Amino acid sequence: MSTRLERSYRFEAAHFLPRVPPGHKCARMHGHSYRIDVAIEGELDPERGWVMDFAEIDEQVAPLVRQLDHQVLNEIEGLTNPTSELLARWCWQKIAARLPGLCEVAISETPTSRCIYRGK
Repeated sequence: MSTRLERSYRFEAAHFLPRVPPGHKCARMHGHSYRIDVAIEGELDPERGWVMDFAEIDEQVAPLVRQLDHQVLNEIEGLTNPTSELLARWCWQKIAARLPGLCEVAISETPTSRCIYRGK
């Protein structure tokens, strides 16, 4: 039985986008209350009755969230241009090898703006 697990995390961070046109509002430093949604897909383990323990997901994602929380994202290695798209890919690259079945990382900057990354 194929099943999808989703887990959400929150962090606060500031950033600016250095590659936007002159005068663009995102060129200035500003902050967001970010949300990261991580999705895992896999077959149900018939013995345990689950795909993966949510605690296993937390073990891999929580350190990443701590690394991002209350930081200037531009100052983190690999995030000099921290758009939602590049942040989602960066997060994927940090956790994919340790989370079998990872199928999606979504980054929300606001309740109405989200980027979904489905890695390779």
